[in-house]
Amino acid sequence: MNSCTILRSVLLSLNTSWVSNQRRWIRSAPSLYRTAGHTSNTTVHHSEATLGKLRSLNRQFDRRLRSVYQRYADGPDHTVFQGSHHVYIVEGCGIYRMGHTEEEQDMVQVFHTDCAGDVEGTIQRVRLSATESILAATAKNSHKEEAKCVVIRLDNHNAPQKPMLILDNVFSFEWASDDVLVYTTQEGLQCRHVFRLHLTNTGNQSELLYEEKDPEFFVEVSRSRDQRLLTINCSSKKSSEVWLIDSKCPFSPPTQVQPRQPGLLYHVEHSNNLLYILANTGTGHEYQLLRAPLSSPAMQHWKPIFSPGPGAVIKDMEMLQDHCVITGREPQGQLQLQSISLKSPDHGTVLQLPSWACAVETQRIGTVDKDTFSFLLSSPVHPPIRYHLSPAHQRPLSREHAFQHQHTLLTECHTTRLQAASQDGTMVPMTLFHMKALADLSEAPLLVHVYGAYGLDLNMSFSPEKRLLLEDNWTLAYCHVRGGGECGVSWHRAGCLQQKMKGVEDLSACIQTLFQSGVSQPALTALTARSAGAVLAGALCNKNPHLLTAVHLQAPFVDVLGTMQDPSLPLTIEERGEWGDPLTNPQDRDNIASYCPCHNIVPQLYPSMLITAYSGDSRVPLSGVLKYVERLKKAIQTHTSSSSRLPIKGNVPTIMLDLQPGNDHFGPEDFDQSVSETAQQLAFFYTVLGLEYKGSQQKMRGKRKRTIKNMTIPCQFPHHMIGQINMRT
Repeated sequence: MNSCTILRSVLLSLNTSWVSNQRRWIRSAPSLYRTAGHTSNTTVHHSEATLGKLRSLNRQFDRRLRSVYQRYADGPDHTVFQGSHHVYIVEGCGIYRMGHTEEEQDMVQVFHTDCAGDVEGTIQRVRLSATESILAATAKNSHKEEAKCVVIRLDNHNAPQKPMLILDNVFSFEWASDDVLVYTTQEGLQCRHVFRLHLTNTGNQSELLYEEKDPEFFVEVSRSRDQRLLTINCSSKKSSEVWLIDSKCPFSPPTQVQPRQPGLLYHVEHSNNLLYILANTGTGHEYQLLRAPLSSPAMQHWKPIFSPGPGAVIKDMEMLQDHCVITGREPQGQLQLQSISLKSPDHGTVLQLPSWACAVETQRIGTVDKDTFSFLLSSPVHPPIRYHLSPAHQRPLSREHAFQHQHTLLTECHTTRLQAASQDGTMVPMTLFHMKALADLSEAPLLVHVYGAYGLDLNMSFSPEKRLLLEDNWTLAYCHVRGGGECGVSWHRAGCLQQKMKGVEDLSACIQTLFQSGVSQPALTALTARSAGAVLAGALCNKNPHLLTAVHLQAPFVDVLGTMQDPSLPLTIEERGEWGDPLTNPQDRDNIASYCPCHNIVPQLYPSMLITAYSGDSRVPLSGVLKYVERLKKAIQTHTSSSSRLPIKGNVPTIMLDLQPGNDHFGPEDFDQSVSETAQQLAFFYTVLGLEYKGSQQKMRGKRKRTIKNMTIPCQFPHHMIGQINMRT
């Protein structure tokens, strides 16, 4: 993501839980769960046949997933970046480098967290000073929200360097010059302070540069692509504000671009003493590209130079020397690049991307080629391929050579874009991935994905486990419901606050449209969602449980009402722009109560659920998850008890609570733990949907017996974004 990306850079993990991989993934103890501050002595019984199948499938999927990950291990690596004199590689807890003309065997380690005392975890972000004399990097343990920043002086020694300085609780940072580092500190989940660190021969001096007073705003620093400006970006759910630091005078006070005002969102880049601004000042309050003199940056000097066509939206921009490259989406959801000449903005070139492309990842860490935009294209089932865009060339768009198996696999997959008519007539886009023809999918298992919050797009970058499901003839459906960001700013606003139920209606319409189109059936349908996506998933389960058979919720935000009524929690105040304020606004309270998953559970047969929660998650309180599980269990018990003399239609659902230790919301970074958790998720889907798994092939069983299964299986699982650091993603 570049410095003026519409949505803040997010922390992505491969999967979503942390716990020792030495532990058994299913616990045979009788208690449902036991954790600090909450104990249940509920005794449950479970089918040994079900548990046996889960264990067996877990082992099989673990082996196969490792093979699938290995198959794609040679793809392009975004952890490699260029310096002025060296190539740098980030790998786990270490940073390595080699000369531009050297081979990989000449690579040497310049830093490892083992050399930094109490610094631990994996490397998150790296920044080189202008002359490549000093490096700054953050390292973060998955059990912690906060990261430590190490500052290392680079020299010609071929040995790991000890940090010259360690800074605590650093979120974002950039070099203003070779001896000036500007950084933000994170307190809990909030960033409100910006500091300027001056490195001198006689000592290091740090001073407060900016302090944010409004608790609804989050602050980070970034740098323009031409390295000229540092930007202090202050953002809330409703507005934004940017301050500038000129690297030519790094000790001068920051200058304000445009004071914040309600409803105005904007982001800033720079080229040739001109500011290029993405702001939601276009038709329908969508983003358009404007520019203004660096010397006169306020809004009255903004001049529009590009606006997308009807139904199209801008997602990001990248500044080259003489061109601006706009990443956008067409009305049907197709990604598109548009190159705009800075000298003649009326002359733009549309660069059509492959039909399967769903995710763009900018590659620009370290030294930047001013004339070329490098990026990775991928989809959930298409491995990333690196492209280069050089607008001044006769053939501006080129693709790096892809390793052989990509060529064969890409042609076998269908990417289909559909629309569903929601309850109010709004057309909701969907993206489908499938191996068989659309007309042959009625018996195919279906995995539905949803998010629909904060104006964020669904994560559609490559996932080897999704490729595995595709090869097993699953259909993967991504529902771009209101509340997300796929269709622009207005799409988000149409699904937040008082309109949050629109996202639930959209999701229901998407699933029903798939069935009506001949894609799968309820008995073969699973839904997956994480964090705030669980609001829509949980609300759908309360309203239309018959549409689904299996549901997987990761770090689920299911007690919206309880959470938003507690201002002591770190995100409550900041997220009032998304959910409302039930403490002071009765209308907001009634609205949240109408869809909150935890407060609308009724006695009925729910889909079987696997719920993963984290005991110390500071974004999603564990108390809300435990309350949700208890109410689900009680509702199912009530329903089955009252129906004891009547035929039960379908199997009684299995509710599995996977309670993990630790306080990280995003999940494991350890490869073994990630693979193990993914294997468990797949084993759950196959077991609940009644699918036979035989290597790379699966088929339906014969007619299943309609027997009452156990309602709750106690479990302990042993042991990826795009979510903003200050939200439930």
